[in-house]
Order: sequence, then structure tokens, then C-alpha cells
Amino acid sequence: MELRPYIDALRHELALAAAAGGDDARELAERLTAPLESAARLALLDALSEAAAEITRDLAPGSVDLRLRNREPSFVVTPAFPDTPAPHPAPAPAPAPGEDEATVRISLRLPEHLKGRVEQAAARAGVSINTWLIRAAAAAADTGAGRPAIDGASSGGQHYTGWVR
Repeated sequence: MELRPYIDALRHELALAAAAGGDDARELAERLTAPLESAARLALLDALSEAAAEITRDLAPGSVDLRLRNREPSFVVTPAFPDTPAPHPAPAPAPAPGEDEATVRISLRLPEHLKGRVEQAAARAGVSINTWLIRAAAAAADTGAGRPAIDGASSGGQHYTGWVR
């Protein structure tokens, strides 16, 4: 995405506003355009980043990431299930009564070795740890995986405890 047209439009509007104030205002506007260009670029990047985060919350377990290359932003859209092509999205089903669509914060404690594995998996997928965990939780909830194993499931006297994947 090219930010230059937006920066140029802002510069043009500043010049028009300064022209109404006379020569002193026009000179001041010319001196301010360089520092304002950096501030405007940063403000646009912040807005785009916030938009990507908001879209990701609605798209989970898919994600939208904002990447910066050569001072220009680009969006990377990762569908919920990267192995299958994403069809045109169907209308979202209405939430069940009492279901809250808001994003909530939870505290998750992981063993250090598992945290490292999660970090590596997220890096391989090219997404944040949060996005990776959201996808993993959604996939487990959708497929029924992640149900606790039943103690004493084996008839050989062995007991299994934990989570089934």
C-alpha cells in the first residue's frame, strides 16, 4: 500500500489552509511539512495496525498482519485454515444467546519447554503467538480435540491422564 498519495493530500490541504493566512503562514507551513510528514506517516501506520488487529479479532482463527517493507505497509491475510482455499465468506451466524463477541484477556501459564515450541510454531506460521494460540484453540474446539482423556482407559492397569490431541 502506497502512503505517498495520502501524505501528499495532507501536504496540499496544509498549503491551502496556510495560503489563507498570508505569507508568514505559508512560510511556516512549508517549514512544518517535513516533520509533519513523519508524524502523519506514523499516525497512518498506527491506524492501519489498529485496523488489522480489529479485523483479526473478527476473523479469528484467521488473521490479518501489517508488515512494513521499505517504509511502505502491506497486509498479509492468513485464512483460518491455510490448507484449504478460502471461499467467499458466508454471513456470520448470529451469536447464541448470552454469547459475548467481545475479545477477552486470559492468563495462560505454560511450561517453559512448551512455550518455546509454541513460539517456534508461530514463527513457522509467520504469525504472532497470540494469533497462533487463537487458531489452535478454535481448531481444537471445532474438531472436538482437546478433551481430557479418561483415567483408567486402558484395561492393562495403566492409567492415562492428560489431554488428547
